Amino acid sequence: MKKTNWLIFGFLVILIGMGWLLYQKMTDDTYEGMSIIPEEYEDIPIYEGLEPTEHVYVIDGNRWIDIYEFYLKELPKHGWNIEYEGSVLNDNDPENDWGGFRFRFRKEGFHGELSISAHFNQFEEQTEVIFDKRPIYDSTTWINNVQKSICIYQSINDETCSVINEKNKIKQIAGFINDAIDWNEDVLSRKNTSVIEIGDLNIKVYHENDKEIYFQSEKGTKLMKPDPEFFKLTNLTQQDYSIQ
Repeated sequence: MKKTNWLIFGFLVILIGMGWLLYQKMTDDTYEGMSIIPEEYEDIPIYEGLEPTEHVYVIDGNRWIDIYEFYLKELPKHGWNIEYEGSVLNDNDPENDWGGFRFRFRKEGFHGELSISAHFNQFEEQTEVIFDKRPIYDSTTWINNVQKSICIYQSINDETCSVINEKNKIKQIAGFINDAIDWNEDVLSRKNTSVIEIGDLNIKVYHENDKEIYFQSEKGTKLMKPDPEFFKLTNLTQQDYSIQ
């Protein structure tokens, strides 16, 4: 009888151990690619219904405005100070309803900067939210005034460009460029070189799939993560436009 009990006990221990290993594996896969896991911080609340899926959190439906209002209200209650806020709430174009927002927060004792961005994925019919922790770098402002229009060349060899006239889109694109960190190190090669003309400023955009983006102009060099929202706003594609 005692031997049977020990066998049952040993079997249960093995089951528990296998379950724990499986949980660890699922957890690793779930948060793979994330620079910060909000659940590990008491002062970063999770909007109800958001579920982590690798590098993003998702929730069914177009909920980005609710999430925008939630974090704009809740994070300051936990001691966070907002450094930047950008959204398409002032854009009356219904075609931009998929658009979203970007926040940057700082807090004493938090070594770095908390970034939160969200947009509506029309194809999946889900709102996607990205939490990011990044070191605090200098970001020089390249664009001080919102232009009436900007011109975007997919390739450095293109003679014609796509023109963007929507004021809020231009503001967001300028925000991405201004917020990109000043970069004084080597610029790694990228397959694609596009060009953005904003006023008298010509900005070369070096990009390739999910690799960091480089901006270069007469003002210097900047570095930015490959934010999907930036590509949607600029209509830049991930095709290979490199010079052969």
